[in-house]
Amino acid sequence: EETEVYIVEGESAGGSSRQARNKEIQAILPLKGKILNVEKANPIKAFSSEEIANLITVVGTGVKETFNLENLRYGKIILMADADVDGEHIKTLLLTLFFRFMPQLIEAGRIFIAVPPLYKIKKGGKDIYVYTDEELKNTTKDSQNISVTRFKGLGEMNPDQLWETTMNPKTRLLKKVTIEDAVEADTVFSMLMGDDVQ
Repeated sequence: EETEVYIVEGESAGGSSRQARNKEIQAILPLKGKILNVEKANPIKAFSSEEIANLITVVGTGVKETFNLENLRYGKIILMADADVDGEHIKTLLLTLFFRFMPQLIEAGRIFIAVPPLYKIKKGGKDIYVYTDEELKNTTKDSQNISVTRFKGLGEMNPDQLWETTMNPKTRLLKKVTIEDAVEADTVFSMLMGDDVQ
């Protein structure tokens, strides 16, 4: 139950997160770039993709008809990508994969999205991490002698920062992925990831 696997994109983020993690309970699966869009690809092509095959192996449950939740190898599956457009796209590709082939994982509350900070504020010799523009505004108003750094990606953080902000179960923010309305979710994935993107 306590174990978790972080699915991260890119070598630099993979390297940082490997150094940052708690080896007792956290595993890292780095992806080499964006995975195949399973909404458009036929299942045979999807399963023969090395990245997708690795991911399915790591999760351990099998897919579709062979799915068995009892074989899940980690209590939490955490998608960790940069807080930018590319990162959003990677998360959407991964969510499409889980929704189409392993929706039971979402239903069981096993899929999470890590929330890395957007900014680091240096204030009076102390580092403060903030996660939204609104939080930045509130934290910096009426403040003097501060410096603000915008994180472009996970790879820019050193392992200590990554642990403190995004991977430490005591201090991190995680979003749990749920399916409130399966019909609506189905429509949204078809629209976002299909051939006729509006």
